[in-house]
Amino acid sequence: MAVAVNESSVAAEPVSAGVTRQRLMTRASNKNTSVLLDRVTIAAGATHALHIPAGNLAWFQVLNGAARLNHAGGEQRITEAHVIFVPPSFSGTLTSAEGAALLFAEVPDAARFDATFKTNPPQMRIVDWTQEPVLDSEHDARKRIYMVTPKLFGTKAIKGEMIIYPAGTKAANHHHEGAEHFMYVLTGSGTAWANEEPFSVRKGDLIWYADRERHFLKSDDAAEMRFVEFFVPGVFKTTWAPGASVCTWTPTGRNIQGGVAAREIAHHRADMGTPQDV
Repeated sequence: MAVAVNESSVAAEPVSAGVTRQRLMTRASNKNTSVLLDRVTIAAGATHALHIPAGNLAWFQVLNGAARLNHAGGEQRITEAHVIFVPPSFSGTLTSAEGAALLFAEVPDAARFDATFKTNPPQMRIVDWTQEPVLDSEHDARKRIYMVTPKLFGTKAIKGEMIIYPAGTKAANHHHEGAEHFMYVLTGSGTAWANEEPFSVRKGDLIWYADRERHFLKSDDAAEMRFVEFFVPGVFKTTWAPGASVCTWTPTGRNIQGGVAAREIAHHRADMGTPQDV
């Protein structure tokens, strides 16, 4: 059955001076998870050290605020627009002058999900999702933005995207074969279903679906709902419930701000598996 937890219900643990961590998903809370997920808060003026063990990979997204990421390759300012992929054995620091919150995910022993992981390890990558191409749903007004893909990050161990549901939008019932599925609600609220059982979701919720668990979502009528979703591994098959409308997505060539996207993708297809052109 799906696991859902809101960040407000998880106690903050001190990590270092001015840095706390909320363990949203651990193997203690969900023995079936392959991903460890935290919400990390960095106070104004504080520094958070990042150390990724050999064999693991991680990625994080800025939820609010901004920080500077310092590592062997240099220094970058990161904001809510950025998703940062950090490979095995990565070390660096995050320093925030104004304060920041992060959604941080780590996959232990990532080679389980990618046969080339050890011989051809992925490299660090920072993606500005606001510049990535938007895809429009052909059946409704939903939008999709790929953020973490095998093509962008060089590994089949993970896949991630931003999904936008306008108010009152409902998707079709489906399940994924060969991957577990996480969602983190950034804005709005709605109803989620797991094996046809409904439950409410809202901002700050982390929702986990097991491999092959049927699920779908509906946003509330009052406001847009926006969430990020991740799959481990990043290559899988999607199967739609009998009679459900198969989602088909069309690239717009534009970013979420309406400008020309940073890259082109030719993806225009029924959403049955993992596309290879993104």
